[in-house]
Amino acid sequence: MVKVWDAFVRIAHWMLVACVAAAWFTRQHLHEWIGYAALAVMALRILWGLIGSKYARFAGFVRSPGKTFSYARAVMQGAEPRYLGHNPLGGWMIVALLGTVALVGATGWLATTDRYWGVEWVEDLHEALADALLVLVALHVAGVVLTSVRQRENLPRAMITGRKAAPRPGDVFE
Repeated sequence: MVKVWDAFVRIAHWMLVACVAAAWFTRQHLHEWIGYAALAVMALRILWGLIGSKYARFAGFVRSPGKTFSYARAVMQGAEPRYLGHNPLGGWMIVALLGTVALVGATGWLATTDRYWGVEWVEDLHEALADALLVLVALHVAGVVLTSVRQRENLPRAMITGRKAAPRPGDVFE
């Protein structure tokens, strides 16, 4: 086993999971504070993506569109390589999830301001973005399950322990 994801990445991941789930099931004052907590975690994760450990940095896992489409084709053919860190689709999913959390939080905050309190399009946008976030979460979970099965590796456990199986022939270390 080798250490891949540091404690901050893992804690931030599960805190965002908890915040999104809690925000979905709450309303009013508690919902608002959970949203602020999610924004704080998201902001710290973005900072860590710039200065953190090797596998936490966006530069280490956000790949070019060409590499990402090539990887997606390999997935469709059942021939994708194993990545020690995040694979190209997983890297872009992180970007999409963090960006959507930011937009959900921003529209939620906007709806609490004097200028936009009760403005229907702001509330509608907030709800639509929250729904989009749930779709992304479902796709993320599906990708984790697919990758775990195909590569015979328990990725949720790795996101708890921070460790993955040692590199194998053909693995990508980017």
